[in-house]
Amino acid sequence: MLHRSIASLACTLVLAASSFAQGDKPVASPPQTASVSLNGHHVTVDYGAPSMRGRKIMGGVVPYDKVWRTGANDATSLTTDVALKVGGTTVPAGSYTLYTGPSATRWVLIINKQTKQWGTEYHQDQDLARIPMKSATLSSPQEQMSISFENTHGNSTELHIKWENTDVSVPVMAQ
Repeated sequence: MLHRSIASLACTLVLAASSFAQGDKPVASPPQTASVSLNGHHVTVDYGAPSMRGRKIMGGVVPYDKVWRTGANDATSLTTDVALKVGGTTVPAGSYTLYTGPSATRWVLIINKQTKQWGTEYHQDQDLARIPMKSATLSSPQEQMSISFENTHGNSTELHIKWENTDVSVPVMAQ
């Protein structure tokens, strides 16, 4: 009985030590949040932010002509407490998942009604909208993917997704 207790204690200590050791490592794709206030209404995007780490991103990690999870780990979520007009498409207040459809020449933002799933779980029949995005080239490579709200004025902003040399965006307005 004493042997079993000592063995159990030893296993517990080894597991605890390995947990602490892992806690010192940086997370490969840390969770990030982009948020904006549009005339007192809140819009939030939660996502995992992967890094280049020497990899080819566009046309590599981010495959062309396929639906991309738009981040890492859990699916990228959009939560809004007000109806939005995203690139001309009405999006009711609520929670959604964001995906993108990248290609070498154009990008599409996909707003999907399914929520709280792992990032690679995509069901096209749950799409609320597919919205064309404006594409630009960054002046220098961006190591970590980011989602941000920029050029915010009153009830309007732009949602930007940036990584490597790419900056894609779509206008967003609170209704």
